[in-house]
Amino acid sequence: QLQLVESGGGLVQFGGSLRLSCVASGVSLDGYAIGWFRRAQGKELEQVGCITSGDGTINYADSVKGRFTISRNNSENTVYLEMDRLKPEDTAVYRCAGAPTRRTCLTTYYYWGQGTQVTVSA
Repeated sequence: QLQLVESGGGLVQFGGSLRLSCVASGVSLDGYAIGWFRRAQGKELEQVGCITSGDGTINYADSVKGRFTISRNNSENTVYLEMDRLKPEDTAVYRCAGAPTRRTCLTTYYYWGQGTQVTVSA
């Protein structure tokens, strides 16, 4: 069964950068779409973006497009979320999730990490 663990969160100033990692264990990431999600305090879960397993297509939410970059390294069983030009409104718990499909990453996710806190100070 796919297990996911996020790391790399922390406190950063407005305009700064962080790189989150989502490391998989249990099975190979190849064959799984991976999504990044976040939940700010008092708000609903928001999908930040996702990456397919097949052709590597990446989708981003409009709120992060041009600032966040998703990449994957199947040999390391890791997906990354590079976050640049961070804003206070990016403050949230960030989680990665996996779905067993190669066709798309715009799908339902079944396997979730615990999350990592990102806090952006003004």
